[in-house]
Amino acid sequence: MTERKRLSVAYDDVSIVVIQDKPKTAGAEPLVLLPSSSRDSEDFDDIAMLFVKAGFHVLRPQPRGMCGSTGPMDGLTLHEYARDVAVVIRQLGGGSAFVLGHAFGQWIGRCLAADHPDLVRGVILAAAAAKSANPALRQELATCIDTSLPDPVRLAALRVAFFAPGHDPSCWLGNWHPVASRSQRAASAATPTEEWWSAGAAPVLDIQAEHDPWRPPESRRGISDDLGAGRVSIVVIADASHALIPEQPDAVVRAVLDWTRSIGH
Repeated sequence: MTERKRLSVAYDDVSIVVIQDKPKTAGAEPLVLLPSSSRDSEDFDDIAMLFVKAGFHVLRPQPRGMCGSTGPMDGLTLHEYARDVAVVIRQLGGGSAFVLGHAFGQWIGRCLAADHPDLVRGVILAAAAAKSANPALRQELATCIDTSLPDPVRLAALRVAFFAPGHDPSCWLGNWHPVASRSQRAASAATPTEEWWSAGAAPVLDIQAEHDPWRPPESRRGISDDLGAGRVSIVVIADASHALIPEQPDAVVRAVLDWTRSIGH
């Protein structure tokens, strides 16, 4: 048995809406899910329930500017986005949690682990891009975000940038937030990479997708080489691209369960 609630946490002039999926049995380990750039936490509806069935207490903060979450949107860095998540963990997660970030979300997860190491038991990077990605992919992403474009044009861009051959990208035509996207891009540009890249000292699971154009095969060990092989575990998910989670939800859950158990879940 599980229960889903929509809650909010607030501090200063910020209010963050949180979707909470929680087993009715006590003692579940908190797991925070952070969505990809320009997208909201509704993306995790299905996988959240898989994690709950596996015994996790799942928290899904909606990023600022999306789905009722509010706060200043100008002059931000990744540190402000990380602080939003830190407040969620303190108020709803019992003071520590595993944190899974998908694509842009793993930048926030790593910044959170660097800024608030006491709150993070481990960081899961789902479809983390390489340091250097094909610049043409940025234009494909911009096409995906632009909801004024015809669906066939956006679907073509989704196939290039996010979905492996044979997978239906139509599930990602919705849930894009262009205004919030501009704020996220500006925050990323305003934050030096060295302030978040290391994820503090937390253990790291690097879940990669076999066909992810943002993470080509030659970059498989890039994060491990930077952070140290003793800290980073690598799992490559077959038959998936940058979207990863809607493509292979069961494989992602298995990878997370195996890893968290190995470090004491």
